[in-house]
Amino acid sequence: MVFFWCILGVTIWAQLIDGYGTLLAIYQSALILLCSILLAHFLSDVMLPNALRKNKMRLFAIRSVVVVALLSFCLAVVYAVFSDSHTRSQLYPEEEHMNIIQLLWSRFCGSVPAAILICGTACGLRFYQEHNVIERNHAELKQVHLEAQIKILQDQINPHLMFNVLNHIHILMQSNVELASVLLVRFSDILRYQLYECNKEYVSLYLEIKYLKDLIAVEETRWGNELEVKSRWNIEDGQLQIVPLLLVPLIENAFKHVSRLPNQKGYVHLSCDQINKQLIFKIENSYTEQYKIPSKNQGLGLENVKKRLEIQYPEKHQLSINKTDSDFTVEVVLDLK
Repeated sequence: MVFFWCILGVTIWAQLIDGYGTLLAIYQSALILLCSILLAHFLSDVMLPNALRKNKMRLFAIRSVVVVALLSFCLAVVYAVFSDSHTRSQLYPEEEHMNIIQLLWSRFCGSVPAAILICGTACGLRFYQEHNVIERNHAELKQVHLEAQIKILQDQINPHLMFNVLNHIHILMQSNVELASVLLVRFSDILRYQLYECNKEYVSLYLEIKYLKDLIAVEETRWGNELEVKSRWNIEDGQLQIVPLLLVPLIENAFKHVSRLPNQKGYVHLSCDQINKQLIFKIENSYTEQYKIPSKNQGLGLENVKKRLEIQYPEKHQLSINKTDSDFTVEVVLDLK
């Protein structure tokens, strides 16, 4: 803004110096510049930000017309004060014989374009600054909202998993203390990871895979011989970064909705391959509608994963879900950091 006012002052002075001389041109340009700065800044620094915050742009437009008119009148008064018949005959011959009222009206009309240009430029520069502030605040607010949303989605995983495992440990304590002890140790590793590692935006792929392996081991211990559980892990670079607990609902869903038909063993098959910077996670479980237990929470796990993928991996993921009469398969492909 300072640069703009300096350029404007020099421009006005250069236009006036021939008709008024150096000293009078300085005085007149200084008065014009002072009036312009006061009114234009009041419009751009007070009225405009207030109108943007309160979304009252129509009222601002009316006030802008008033300020432009007031600035035009000030410019006309300054001209009338400093001008005489000699300067008017040189600069504006048609105004040489006008009385003071006619002169003010003529200069008022002639100053309107200049007043519009001055106020418009000041408001344009201020609007650009305010727009940047609004955009920055909006981006920060959006980031906070996304982080809160992710935290909510992430927290939906922990209680469900904890209660299921703790309940199973309680049951095992009455029938198989040794197995309950093994399950408790593995579950403590899972809980430690959730408490101390998952508060970060990203974790190393190595830690996340170790957590998923522990989770599979816990589920395999819980189910025993009732299910066939197979998992294959092929990780080339464990230092790549991934958001924590993203894939957990898929594992929970597979074990929660796995079907076990009479005289048949249910299964959960999992494969996880990391090639270059891409992770391919696939999990399949036996599935049938015939022996399916109705649940109000059905599908929440998948919706959780979908939302987190959209928020944390926009245009950097693929999610495919395939359901048949005998199996349910989910595959996630991620571009990792």
